[in-house]
Amino acid sequence: MPYSYIVKKEIRKTFDHVNNHRWDDAVKAVAPHVHHRVSGAHALAGERHDKEALRRWFERLGRVQPTLHITVNNIWVKGWPWNTTVFVQWDGTATLLDGDAYVNRGLHVFTLRWGRVYALEEFQDSQEAARGLAVQAAAGLKEAVAEPIVS
Repeated sequence: MPYSYIVKKEIRKTFDHVNNHRWDDAVKAVAPHVHHRVSGAHALAGERHDKEALRRWFERLGRVQPTLHITVNNIWVKGWPWNTTVFVQWDGTATLLDGDAYVNRGLHVFTLRWGRVYALEEFQDSQEAARGLAVQAAAGLKEAVAEPIVS
């Protein structure tokens, strides 16, 4: 089996874990000192530098966007097992607490070493993310406008 096929399969599995709120499984392949960054000025933005902070971030994601579903559209794998870059283009949809639709599109860039995630950067429409979180907060979900989880 080619290396890129295995990586793509594992990445799809990780997005499935996120869609199904299986946080322990989502961070299983994450290195202890991961670098995770999400742009913007909202409760899901900021930088995390360890696996536990990333796990807390995923837990928050599940609480503030409980119906979020991410559809992976394309995955590109570049490199060898000791230094791999993975690009994942996705669409995210959810129903907000006021009944409005949330739609975002983005790109994740993973840095892998021997099957472990050492870095993950998310590029998305940060204004749409902030808007969706503001709607959730207005409907009573105050964590949606909390300070970002950082480490």
